[in-house]
Amino acid sequence: MIEERFDAIVVGAGMAGNAAALTMAKHGMKVLQLERGEYPGSKNVQGAILYADMMEKLVPEFREEAPLERHLIEQRFWMMDDRSHVGMHFRSEDFNEERPNRYTIIRAQFDKWFSSKVREAGATVLCETTVTELVRDDRGRVIGVRTDRRDGEIHADVVVLAEGVNGLLGTRAGLRDRPAPDSVALAVKEMHFLPRETIEARFNLKGDEGVVIEAAGTISRGMTGMGFIYANKECISLGIGCLVTDFQRTGQTPYGLLDQFKRHPSVSPLIAGSEVKEYSAHLIPEGGYKSIPQLYGEGWVVVGDAAQLNNAIHREGSNLAMTSGRIAAEAISLVKARGEPMNATNLSIYKKRLDDSFVIKDLKKYKDLPPLMHTHSQNFFLTYPQLISKAMQNFVRIDGTPKAEKEKATLQSFVKARSWTGLLGDVYRFARAWR
Repeated sequence: MIEERFDAIVVGAGMAGNAAALTMAKHGMKVLQLERGEYPGSKNVQGAILYADMMEKLVPEFREEAPLERHLIEQRFWMMDDRSHVGMHFRSEDFNEERPNRYTIIRAQFDKWFSSKVREAGATVLCETTVTELVRDDRGRVIGVRTDRRDGEIHADVVVLAEGVNGLLGTRAGLRDRPAPDSVALAVKEMHFLPRETIEARFNLKGDEGVVIEAAGTISRGMTGMGFIYANKECISLGIGCLVTDFQRTGQTPYGLLDQFKRHPSVSPLIAGSEVKEYSAHLIPEGGYKSIPQLYGEGWVVVGDAAQLNNAIHREGSNLAMTSGRIAAEAISLVKARGEPMNATNLSIYKKRLDDSFVIKDLKKYKDLPPLMHTHSQNFFLTYPQLISKAMQNFVRIDGTPKAEKEKATLQSFVKARSWTGLLGDVYRFARAWR
């Protein structure tokens, strides 16, 4: 057994784990971070969005050092049927600010850089190390971890579980249930490489400006899910994700949906002539507030995706992960500074502080939307996108038909598909869940 003892062990080197390890190391704690990949980010080939406000709290100077792709100046939302999309977008020159608000990143590169800041702060980072189980004392309190290394039992005052949504360590230890299929989405993503000038021409960008497109509709074949497109410097991240339970129910395949999405007439011109170099699949927590497990206990806390902290409505994940990791680390550091034991009573300050943050407040606000979207996925992701697309085509097509007749036909199509009771019920349910 390794005799060296640590103040804290962090399991995982993603956004939440790095935020926790960095914060505790900056507070002078002796921190060990364990990552099963070859290096932090080695399992992450996808592009993603970085939220500057949360990162700035951890590394104020990150804009000058981190491997950033583009700062986002435009957000597009598409509702799609099989041949068209109805969209809205917001683009503002205000986002060409001195300290931009959001960036696209390549996680494999960014996580590696983020980990270097953890090391600089004084933490010990061990990669290619799998934690096989938690170590407990005779009272059941977590006192460390056991790894796949020889003599790999390591002790610490507290263990931070940042192992991701599909991490088995916490479930094997009985600290939380395995995520239900209806609370986890499986997303697949490709990286399409193109010359920088081609990307900028197709997305109407200049310099390091960026765009993100989020899409919903028939692309998910009536399942609860969304597509997404991020413009990076020399590649485009393109993907789609749906709830695992819907894949099980329908027999649809993730790669089949992705292939259909990238062949859509609104999407294919954006990636025409590109070279696909990377493909990845990733589980994303989608259950929202009602799926959050116990966040702390005797000698342990859980953060990030492992804690189901993801805002599916606003497509926010990394910022919740970083914030929960930082808040947990600050709580642990406070308990350490007071010279108090890392028991459940003292670690409960983590949950109190997280409850007071935007993380839980936002998730609580939308607590009823995930189950609503799942229960009524056929309507929200199939019927309405088709109806809205047809309504827009009726509105813009000039063919000699009187406008009153077009409007009547559009209204009748909605009533025929959903009935007046169904339409009013959908509006009521959605408004109630959004409140």
